[in-house]
Amino acid sequence: MGIDTSGPPAFSLEVDAPKQVRELLEKHLELRRFRFQPDLQRRELTRLLGATDANVRELIGTLGYFSPTVTVELSDTPEEDAEAPRKVVVKVDPGPPTLIEESKVGFTGPNAGDDLGLSQRLQIEETWPLKPGEPFTQSAWSGAKNGGLKELQKRRYPLARIDSSLADIDADTNRARVNVSYDPGPAYTFGPLQMEGAERYDPVRTARIARLPQGQEYDLQAMLDAQQRLVGSGYYDSVFLTLADAPQQAQGAGAADGDAQRQETAITSPVIAKVREAKLQKWVFGVGASTDTGARLSVDHIYNKVPGLDWRAVSKLQLDRRNPLISTQLTGLPDADLWRWFTSAKLERAPAGDFYTNSAQLRFGRAKAEERIERNMYLQYDYAKTQGSGAPPGASSLLANYGWSARYFDNNILPTAGFGLAVEGGAGTTLTPQRTPFGRVTGRWLSLIPLGERDEETKRHSRLQLKASVGAVMAKKDVDLPTTIMFLTGGDNTVRGYGYQTIGARTDNGRVIAGRYLAMGSVEWQRPIAIKGNTQDFEHALFIDAGTVGDDFNRMYMRVGMGTGLRWKSPVGPIQADLAWGAQDHRLRLHLRLGFTF
Repeated sequence: MGIDTSGPPAFSLEVDAPKQVRELLEKHLELRRFRFQPDLQRRELTRLLGATDANVRELIGTLGYFSPTVTVELSDTPEEDAEAPRKVVVKVDPGPPTLIEESKVGFTGPNAGDDLGLSQRLQIEETWPLKPGEPFTQSAWSGAKNGGLKELQKRRYPLARIDSSLADIDADTNRARVNVSYDPGPAYTFGPLQMEGAERYDPVRTARIARLPQGQEYDLQAMLDAQQRLVGSGYYDSVFLTLADAPQQAQGAGAADGDAQRQETAITSPVIAKVREAKLQKWVFGVGASTDTGARLSVDHIYNKVPGLDWRAVSKLQLDRRNPLISTQLTGLPDADLWRWFTSAKLERAPAGDFYTNSAQLRFGRAKAEERIERNMYLQYDYAKTQGSGAPPGASSLLANYGWSARYFDNNILPTAGFGLAVEGGAGTTLTPQRTPFGRVTGRWLSLIPLGERDEETKRHSRLQLKASVGAVMAKKDVDLPTTIMFLTGGDNTVRGYGYQTIGARTDNGRVIAGRYLAMGSVEWQRPIAIKGNTQDFEHALFIDAGTVGDDFNRMYMRVGMGTGLRWKSPVGPIQADLAWGAQDHRLRLHLRLGFTF
């Protein structure tokens, strides 16, 4: 229940103490509750003041001060000056802080000494924050205990608990001895994933989307990732993963060399996915805008179980002044080895340098997504005709392609470290206006490298982001290729400081068109910052981007953009706002982007 502050105060309250102590007392002191009690008598106030000493000692004890000097003064105030008829002053000399003299971390129970859990125990001991000589506070003590427990519970030992803990405070010497003992409990491994609540969709094949590592040791992050994959599949509106209530006893885990390793008791537990299925069909209407393509209106239709195929169809109509399109993609559920069939079709009108290209594309192939690695192989048909005077003639092609990518980021949505690498290669033939074989290869790389020590205010690392992309279409010089399989760059996610896909090769009259070769690189320094006291969600960036596209290695000219920007970790994903100067374009551009893409 809140305090009614609408009437005049019964007394004014002043706390005279060092800043940290004063802020705590001004917020939590019991006296505050009675300041605006209208019928508070002096006798009752005197009784309350008698309890203030104990209240102050209890509060500042959480900060590690156990031998304070507390003085409470009550005085009447002159009528003409007073905001209240009486004034209470609480003076606090907190005394010396309590320092940690001894700090111990231990482990008990049957699995306290198993070799497989050694790395976790060492991690807890090495990162234990309460070192001898450090100040003792209640919040630091609670945080250290719970931090160690979470470290155990997030891998192998979901039922770990604190067996005992003690903070022994000697107020006479201002010394503290702290010790905690953890009981890891049984080690767990993942059993099969079982779907609860599945009616419309095949529970066996949709469970494969989760890619839960059956047979491997329990890992909380692996469970959360599996849960996110099921939610992101579109088949479910909500998913909650939990270990089964009745786990089955399994063989001991990890003993391979007799007495060289200790054997521990392991439990293999099925994992239950409690799901609420999505509707069979869904329409999504959207309105948006971007600095690259302007305003747009979109309509998406999702059909989760196409009759006769049981594949998922996602169709899109986008009305956009610069980039209208209509597309559909059908994707099957994973088979036993996690490969999925897919097919797609797209009709699009898109900017291509100084021209616009009308194109059609068809794909058919298979894809496989694993924990870190994704593969796809497909056959692709392209037709493209570029509009405008001096544009190349329309052309079509057929391409057989294989793609491989790896993502080794610490977080796939909001990464702060790690790297990603993707390569694609294909061989094909043009179909019109002539038939000529060609090859196409692309590669891209992104790395996030933490720098130096953690920032003192935000407690986070700054980092360096390095990015590069290359591409080449290898064909005879005089062959006509669809512009959609060639390259353009420039825009929010490539070379900032330039318009969307405005960096390309040049026609004979100097106009920009898609080219056969691409090279692009970027260096960005990202630094955590605090905005209005928020130390968790904002970053500042400085960057320089460079890119070039051409048909002839001797006639490729680098375009450079440089600038600064802000990053915000919003509830819907990372938002990036950059102001960039195009060195060759001599223009300042604003670039906005939502989400992390690799």
